[in-house]
Amino acid sequence: MRSRLIAVLIAGALLLAVTAYAHHSFPATYQSNKIVTIKGKVAQLLFRNPHSFLQVDAPDSTGEITRWSLEWGGAGQLTTQGVVKDTLKAGDSIIVTANPARSSADSTRALLKTIKRPADGWTWGSAPGQVVE
Repeated sequence: MRSRLIAVLIAGALLLAVTAYAHHSFPATYQSNKIVTIKGKVAQLLFRNPHSFLQVDAPDSTGEITRWSLEWGGAGQLTTQGVVKDTLKAGDSIIVTANPARSSADSTRALLKTIKRPADGWTWGSAPGQVVE
């Protein structure tokens, strides 16, 4: 009986670990070896935990406006980096770099790496001390 209980506890712990890994596995979701550059306008900033999302409207190769959903850090993490909910406003022109999604079904989803707002020179980079050109 005791060994059965231990086996059930171990199996439960392994299942929790796999679930946590899958949720936090950015390499499984995004192509970390590829970078896309997106020039567009902020549509919306969903500033929240555990992940914020920046919605950007940008023209595709045919000129059609496409809405990108860019995954960003959580509100708590971004606040420590000087980013608050009003840092980016709808209509702001920005240039971002991001790692695209692996799934072709998510062709307009990406993991945010850098942001530049040319109007005032404001920048943000995902690496500490990163200089955004």
